[in-house]
This record gives sequence, C-alpha cells and structure tokens, in this order.
Amino acid sequence: MYWSKKDILNTNKIKRLNLINSVSGTKSANLIGTKSLTEKENLAIFSSVVHLGSIPALLGFVLRPDKDVRRHTFENIIATEFYTINSIHGSFIDKAHYTSAKFSMDESEFEKCKLESQYLNDFSAPFVKESKLKMALKLQEIVDIKINSCKLIIGSIEHLHVDDKAIEENGQVNLQKLDTVAIGGLNSYYELNQIGQFPYARTSNLPDFD
Repeated sequence: MYWSKKDILNTNKIKRLNLINSVSGTKSANLIGTKSLTEKENLAIFSSVVHLGSIPALLGFVLRPDKDVRRHTFENIIATEFYTINSIHGSFIDKAHYTSAKFSMDESEFEKCKLESQYLNDFSAPFVKESKLKMALKLQEIVDIKINSCKLIIGSIEHLHVDDKAIEENGQVNLQKLDTVAIGGLNSYYELNQIGQFPYARTSNLPDFD
C-alpha cells in the first residue's frame, strides 16, 4: 500500500494514529513512577524512553502536549525533580497497559492497577516492585519540540537496579532473560528474543559478506 502525505492527513483519525505510531517499529516499554508534593503516588506507561549518553548517564522520554489533559507525571517531575523508570515484563503487561487510563490526580495507578510501589536507596519517587530493571532519575533538562508542542524530558540516572541473572560479562543487560517486552503502535506488546550479537564494528574487522 502507498500513502502520500495528503493521504495520511485525510485518513480516519484512529487509523492514522495506529499507522504512524507503529511504523517506527517496536519501542521500549516502561513505567514512570513519580510522587506529588502531597505524597500521592503516580504511575504511567511510556514507549518513548531513549538513551542519550553514558557520561553522564542520561535518558530521555517524550511527553505529549498537555493542552487537552493534565500530565500528572510532568507536574510531579517539575515539582520534585525526581522520577523512576521501570521496565515492563510479560507477567504484568495488562496492569502496566491500564496505567494509561485517565485517572484523577487523587487516584494512584499503583492502587488501581494492582502494582506495588517500592522505595529504594532513600529515593523519594516510587519504583515498581514487580520490575526487574529499575532506574532512579533526576531531572536535568526539558527541551521544547516546537513543531508539535511535545517535550523531551532529560534525566540523569542516579541509581540502577538490575536482576543479577541478566548482566553479561561485558556489562550489557540481556533483556530476554528479564522477559522484557516492547510496544508496537499504541497497544500491542511483543516479546524480545536475542537473535545475534556482534563485536564492535570497525573497518578492520569487516566480514566477507556474500
């Protein structure tokens, strides 16, 4: 099938959302945990977490415009500067998915979706106890994306917790061993299976490709 830019713009809204959200392929599936100044816990699913650097260790995630709905995650991060990023695993994808429902500020997604909050290293924001890969972050920068009013939220990793069985000798995290899942589009979930691993690519070790 073929769509021109005009075709995409004229496509039914729901079909267009599903199409454009899925063409980029699978994305990381994470729950971001925050707490308000009034000690109310919040949890929300995000599929836009990206690596931005290793020294210092930085991650970013994209926040959609808040013109139509309050963004509790953003409000809490602005107020406290602290949040957690927790990977999602096959055992609780249903609970994680429904954190995207529009709960009120006074309702905790932890409670509503039956996930357990956890506090580690005296960090003020809640982790997801069920997650096997958890990160504590501190807000460093907010980048406004002018073309569509989204924001890139950049944070530094302050604490990192990973299940021992998933750490390989070279330090890499084996996501398959954690049963980590990925998101395709808005509401489809995929298993991760490692199908290959190669050495650092240099021109000097280029294979003889057929």
